[in-house]
Amino acid sequence: MDVSTRGYRRRSIFDSFFENRSSLILQYNNGDITKREFIEGNYEIVRRMNIKPFIKVDSFEKGMYNYQYYNVMAKYFTTLAKEIRNTKKHQKYYVYYLNKGNNYYHQKDKSALDILKIIEFKGVEAYFVKCESRLLRDKLFEIVLLDYKEAIFHSKANWFLDILREEGVFIEGMKPSLIDSYINAKY
Repeated sequence: MDVSTRGYRRRSIFDSFFENRSSLILQYNNGDITKREFIEGNYEIVRRMNIKPFIKVDSFEKGMYNYQYYNVMAKYFTTLAKEIRNTKKHQKYYVYYLNKGNNYYHQKDKSALDILKIIEFKGVEAYFVKCESRLLRDKLFEIVLLDYKEAIFHSKANWFLDILREEGVFIEGMKPSLIDSYINAKY
């Protein structure tokens, strides 16, 4: 007997991944975990699932997985770089981890663009966000997928900003982020 004929739906990798991610978001929003614990928890989910990013992104779910995968990896390796920089030890690893993090950030931005192409830039709003960080001020922008839960992207890539403007989804000016407490929390 086929499982689907008994009224059960087979749990996909996407169900598992996004349920775990939503749980971490809830824990963070409730103040149960710090931003660093949130990042480490997401890294642990990706590591445990052992699923590499999809080469062919032909669905929203694959695009979201890739975005989250690259975002998690970028933040994880950037955190490692910051830890090494602060200890003044093993500076060659600082450069290695920082470069690795930056590469993952670039892949994250490409994944976000893949998603926007899949949804044909419909229901998308982007704008610069108010940041406490001097390094991010007037550089970080938020991309919100209005028709999807927990679909908020961030970038500071000029090439991506140009595309958002060309597509007519970028609103000039500055707004508070929808996840302001998260983006302005240090880790």
